[in-house]
Amino acid sequence: MSQEIFASLVGSGPAMQQVKKLILQVAQTDATVLILGESGTGKEVVAQALHNVSDRSNKAFIPINCGAIPAELLESELFGHEKGAFTGAITARKGRFEMAEKGSIFLDEIGDMPLPMQVKLLRVLQERIYERVGGNKSFECDVRVIAATHRNLEDSIEAGDFREDLFYRLNVFPIEMPSLRERPEDIVELLEFMLSRIQANGRKIPTFSEKALIALQNYPWPGNVRELGNLSERLSILFPGLPVDYDDLPAKYQVELPEDAQLIVAPKAEDSQVSSVEVLQNTTAEKDELDEKLSNANSSSNAFESSDLVNTTPNLDEGLDLKSYLVEMEVQLIQRALSQTDGNVSQAAKLLQTNRTTLVEKIRKYDLS
Repeated sequence: MSQEIFASLVGSGPAMQQVKKLILQVAQTDATVLILGESGTGKEVVAQALHNVSDRSNKAFIPINCGAIPAELLESELFGHEKGAFTGAITARKGRFEMAEKGSIFLDEIGDMPLPMQVKLLRVLQERIYERVGGNKSFECDVRVIAATHRNLEDSIEAGDFREDLFYRLNVFPIEMPSLRERPEDIVELLEFMLSRIQANGRKIPTFSEKALIALQNYPWPGNVRELGNLSERLSILFPGLPVDYDDLPAKYQVELPEDAQLIVAPKAEDSQVSSVEVLQNTTAEKDELDEKLSNANSSSNAFESSDLVNTTPNLDEGLDLKSYLVEMEVQLIQRALSQTDGNVSQAAKLLQTNRTTLVEKIRKYDLS
């Protein structure tokens, strides 16, 4: 699974792995997809990822928020209009479906679409043709339709606000986006991703104590990922380059923690790893050589003591493989920190002056115990 495709779809927990699996399965078809989930869960990110991995990825991805456009203008936005179709239509204009030809159109907040427009959209889905407003020429439509809503459409059908036949046309392949409170194991990874984007803009970012991260994992997140993004921006402004502890969080995030509360970090799946931490990249030959050296370095504590690179000066007379040497040194420093703290990762991270999540990644990468 390509990191580039899912670069913005962050999360290594089981819920997000299932979402990514569904995306890959349906992307190989032209089936209509309905993305369901609360506001702020990242439904447009899923739609974009679906388009990127599909055969239509070299064509346009056109989003439109059906709830943000006045009802009287929505038809023109979707299907375009001819010159003189209404007051102010001084030229002909393409609609979003025409712009998305051979590509994908994302109909966000489809549950807010007015009933008259639902009828016209249903015709497009059934017959794959449409007309511009004020015109009589039919345009054929070859577009992948991806819709999304935070509403329960079945409840809307019962209330008479949504057409049942349109629902079944859209609900060919549903993808349910989990709320953030349902995947607390992804919060650390999401926070790292958001902070890395802030840092990429040349700004300093805060570091978080373990208790602060545990508090964030126990907060219910009514605003989901969008709310987490707003919080990361706010804390970056308040604490640039500074540590953030539990008491530094805004009051509503200082939730009462269970006595046995622990930080949850999702294990990264090898085929779908999306993380802001450093990833070691080597050629096959380099990796084999490195694995052998790491194996020798980790074979026993006695071997570690007898080949302690930390306290020795390297001999450069016969040359030095700098990459492997630095990796071995890093392994030994991590082992020493873990030994001094009796395996307490949080305390070891403080000794090494690094983030706990970064250290966890390195322990996993180097297969240390």
